[in-house]
Amino acid sequence: MADKLLIIMANADPNNGSELGVPIYQATVAAAMEYEVEIVLTGRCAVLAKPSLAEKLFVQEGGKSIYDFIKDAHEAGVIIKVSTPVLEQWGDDLIPEIFEIVGEAYVISEAMNDDTVTFTY
Repeated sequence: MADKLLIIMANADPNNGSELGVPIYQATVAAAMEYEVEIVLTGRCAVLAKPSLAEKLFVQEGGKSIYDFIKDAHEAGVIIKVSTPVLEQWGDDLIPEIFEIVGEAYVISEAMNDDTVTFTY
């Protein structure tokens, strides 16, 4: 059985908080179950690594922001990474919960690892 959950957030609509909340919440639950969990923000979802954007998105009106979900995941032990192309687009001004900047080869090698289950959004 796999020990690690890799969640790749690439194609979910970064303007739709309800699409973004589910994978982050799943990561938090998996970490609470003591699995090793990583979220990689890439593609369209990489904008969540920018300060201020995730603070303005909500799963539901009056609820927690996507940034609150990210902070909860981080506190639960989820490791949050962002792909290298983000730096080329937005620079290195990233939310403090970002653990590491990774290349696409890292994402592919982790997704292909037999000890990893990969979800994509």
